[in-house]
Amino acid sequence: MVELALVVNSRATTLAVSHEATLLHVLRNELGLNGPKYGCGLGQCGACTVWVDGVAARSCVIPAHGVEGREITTLEGLGSRAHWHPVQQAFEDAQAAQCGYCLNGMVMQAAALLAREPQPSEARIRAELSGNFCRCGTHVEIVRAVQLAAERIAGGAA
Repeated sequence: MVELALVVNSRATTLAVSHEATLLHVLRNELGLNGPKYGCGLGQCGACTVWVDGVAARSCVIPAHGVEGREITTLEGLGSRAHWHPVQQAFEDAQAAQCGYCLNGMVMQAAALLAREPQPSEARIRAELSGNFCRCGTHVEIVRAVQLAAERIAGGAA
């Protein structure tokens, strides 16, 4: 076991974890944050996406001790039920979820894109989300949700 100091969703926490623990394991099993999902365990599906210092990252392949002292943001830290992030609101408005399993990764990846590039083209959105798998086939709605969020952010409705 190692003592680990993390900053998750702007809150500092210290906990004892196995040296082999992944960030996903710590977030879900130790901190009770269920936004990031276990999908493939290989960093390929995107269900476990979180931000590490504002950059989208696959938490299932990141050793927890590797992010000590860095800012981790999960879906729960992106927005709240009282004040959703524009991407979260746009996903609901565009009905961009079916089963919802990929939703965490799609939202986190899309929000990271819009933070870097507020007015991405449809091709850029598709390229950014190409590593996030959705088996339900809501890709059209997901792209529309990201476009809607970009429009709202540009219009000051964020």
